[in-house]
Amino acid sequence: MEITRRAVLGGLASLPFFNAPAGAAAPALTAGQALAQIAPDGYDPTPVWCYDGAVPGPEIRVRQGDRVSRVLRNKLPDDTAVHWHGIRIDNAMDGVPGLTQNAVKPGQDFLYDFAVPDAGTYWYHSHNRSMEQVARGLAGPLIIEEPDTDAPDVDHDVTLMLDDWRLDPETAKIAPFGNFHDLSHAGRIGNIVTVNGQFGWSMPVRRLDRLRLRIINGANARVFRLRLKGLEGWIAALDGMPLNRPAPATIDLDMAPAQRIDLIVDVTAEVGEMADLVSLERDGGYAVAGFRVGAGAGQTRRAAPAALPPNPVADPGDPARAPLISLQMQGGAMRGLGPTRHKGELRAGRDLMQSGQFWSLNGQAGLDDAPLVDLAQGEVRRIALINDTMFPHGIHLHGHHFHVMNADGSAGVLRDTVLVAPGETRQVLLVADNPGDWLLHCHMLGHAMSGMNTWFRVT
Repeated sequence: MEITRRAVLGGLASLPFFNAPAGAAAPALTAGQALAQIAPDGYDPTPVWCYDGAVPGPEIRVRQGDRVSRVLRNKLPDDTAVHWHGIRIDNAMDGVPGLTQNAVKPGQDFLYDFAVPDAGTYWYHSHNRSMEQVARGLAGPLIIEEPDTDAPDVDHDVTLMLDDWRLDPETAKIAPFGNFHDLSHAGRIGNIVTVNGQFGWSMPVRRLDRLRLRIINGANARVFRLRLKGLEGWIAALDGMPLNRPAPATIDLDMAPAQRIDLIVDVTAEVGEMADLVSLERDGGYAVAGFRVGAGAGQTRRAAPAALPPNPVADPGDPARAPLISLQMQGGAMRGLGPTRHKGELRAGRDLMQSGQFWSLNGQAGLDDAPLVDLAQGEVRRIALINDTMFPHGIHLHGHHFHVMNADGSAGVLRDTVLVAPGETRQVLLVADNPGDWLLHCHMLGHAMSGMNTWFRVT
């Protein structure tokens, strides 16, 4: 397959509010407005909403077991909040307005302060009016380093935050929101892909350098299918959780919105060539991140890496002994909604769709007063995720990781977001060991906005 660099755009509850005290020692994380060069050179800068004046927001990097402490300062014209995605966090710090906190109003501050129990690749993003606020740029990487910073043995530790943007091809401004087609179909898909906020991102490397690539899908709805060119290596972790043994990265990598993959790869392209991370799309493969191979080759190729240290996740025991919960995804274009509960009343699906609600989970559009399930701390459940729609969904669980179950019924890899294809049923295994009220939703953010979210309680 010929790999090209795409020229894009051508045609193209009432909860207590916790104010941060004046003079708090925690550093600020300021949500505000700025300009960013999202489109290629020659286009105007794009007005964005972002953290600390840049997209993505600053990389927050701490050691496993340390604390993250940031005062969110809201200088936006809208309420906001920060969700720390994938972190098994104290419930009050999870950043979900109406469930764990009140939204932070313009001009107000909110102190986020929590311990990080797990090493790995995570991220943070707005969780108020998320479809719009994340699409405007309110997201950034959160990296939790292993206690032994020499493991794994790599020459470069590189964060690659993938995103897509829907820009007006004439003005390079972000296109308007509220499109019912987006809400009822695959979601808000952009017309330009960036890595770390840049179109055509690249960095210099040497032949046989070993890289740790921390890939984050920060897009609103795009499912990336990725391929390596001039890079060979292993999948070391998924959604921050290490594999028991690194798996050869010999197949294309599918990434739902919000998922992360840690790769350990060797640069095998020759000096003077480009090694690429390639996005496979309908009309071909496009390099989204490039590695320029310069002179001064490294040593001979190293042996396969050892597994990363495991995180302290509870053992679920025998999956067959865990009771089963079903979560049925319904609605969307080409299927529609039948009678559906919304805000405490049963309504006709046609009425709901006319008001922008296109999806349901177990016949409920949006959050109900009652949780999907109320579990005692430590209980184990299997959840059957049943996709009875015509579109894929990336189902994300707050405050926990779950095992994606294998075809033989055994507990598989740990993730916090799982991609469920149209017509597919996937089972996950949850140890409900983190107390609180937790959101469960589709991370195609338009789907969540238009009905596909629920919650569960751990007491």
